[in-house]
Amino acid sequence: MKVLQKLSQYHFSRYFKLLFVVWDVVLLNTAIVFSAILRFGSIDKLFLKEVETVSLLANLIWIGLLLYKDSYRIIRIERIESIVRRTIKKIIVHAAITAIFVVFLKYSDISRLRLVFFYIVFFCLLVISRYLSMKILKYIRKKGFNFRKFIIIGANDTGERMRKILAKDLTYGYRFLGFFDEKVDPFAFISSPVVGGFDAIEEYIINEEVDEMYVALHIDNIAVINKLIHVCEHHMVRIKFIPDFQLYTKSSKVEISFYENTPVLMFRREPLEFTVNRLVKKTFDICFSFAVIILVFPWLFPILMLIIKIESPGPVFFIQERSGRDNISFNCLKFRSMRLNGVADQKQAKKGDSRVTKFGAFMRKTSIDELPQFFNVFYGHMSVVGPRPHMVNHTRQYTELINNYLVRQYAKPGITGWAQVNGYRGETKELIDMKNRVEYDIWYIENWSLLLDIKIIIKTIFNVFKGEENAY
Repeated sequence: MKVLQKLSQYHFSRYFKLLFVVWDVVLLNTAIVFSAILRFGSIDKLFLKEVETVSLLANLIWIGLLLYKDSYRIIRIERIESIVRRTIKKIIVHAAITAIFVVFLKYSDISRLRLVFFYIVFFCLLVISRYLSMKILKYIRKKGFNFRKFIIIGANDTGERMRKILAKDLTYGYRFLGFFDEKVDPFAFISSPVVGGFDAIEEYIINEEVDEMYVALHIDNIAVINKLIHVCEHHMVRIKFIPDFQLYTKSSKVEISFYENTPVLMFRREPLEFTVNRLVKKTFDICFSFAVIILVFPWLFPILMLIIKIESPGPVFFIQERSGRDNISFNCLKFRSMRLNGVADQKQAKKGDSRVTKFGAFMRKTSIDELPQFFNVFYGHMSVVGPRPHMVNHTRQYTELINNYLVRQYAKPGITGWAQVNGYRGETKELIDMKNRVEYDIWYIENWSLLLDIKIIIKTIFNVFKGEENAY
């Protein structure tokens, strides 16, 4: 404990950037050695000129990725899931750049299998390293070291939310000292005492050696805020401001962009607005749909087509105009699961619907009728995962009834989606059913990631074999 107490007096965070980069380089080169042993049983081939060149490039590329946009940063309250997602993105980009160099330079001595081993080993080492470093830091903070003392200016809901975030877990390394305000918001539930008013702040931060100050005041208090900035900078206290976004939106994940030096608040974050994310999703869609078309369609389609034709007269496919991204309509493909009727474009299928054939009911229950939509994905009309496309007339109808309905059209429609794997599929008997579906679709748009898409696909496959209650 004496060692921890002594070390806690030093600000190692100043050297964290350098230590982070050096340690990652050590892990990268360890992965290079282990991958060679796994592939060849020795490290002899690591000394070939081409392999040495690629190894040097791998080091330089990774260092560049770490330095890009502060990837080495440490956030006290960051979850391991966030760190893993960031690491996966960096690994994918690193692998892509390395592959381009290998192909462009026509290096024939580079073992592709060894590169696969390298990225697997490197990823495992990175995740284990990040996890252990978090555990060590949390242990140190739990013992009362490496913490930061903070106060909040503004005894209101915004200040209380920040207090709960920073003080809910001691291992985050924050110690809350109290609120400061001239008066407490009578409608806010403040669980901690108000230490004093604005005039008492300067003396308090000197006596208690405060590290950080969070300001949760309305912009009307600009004179007080300017004074707080002066006090903090004079006494080397880091000051941070908490904008009350709830004045504008209920969304908890707003996005801030800078147009030159002017901050602009976006109503909601949209990961798919970034070109790299769109490219990743597009690549995944093309590869996944192509694999299904090549591996599944040649043997399954003839069987399904034959059964559909035998059971009832009419075409094998049902083509319907549906709403796509940016509310642009497209022709959506399905296997025909109903007898020919004149209301298919207006009326949803209901439980016990007489229009549905016996085999059609099976296809709808197992979602087999949606398989032709992989052609829509391959052609670019749809995505594997996204908000389900609705009939055009239903889009018009619900646009009038649900204020944020069209937000779901920001993304390409999908064969499956977040709403569907959470039970919101099939007939919408009540308006609340569609509202809930829209909320899940919007959540997906705001929280998209490739891992989330994979999770949804896995849950969809599980539901197909289990059978879905609302599919009829």
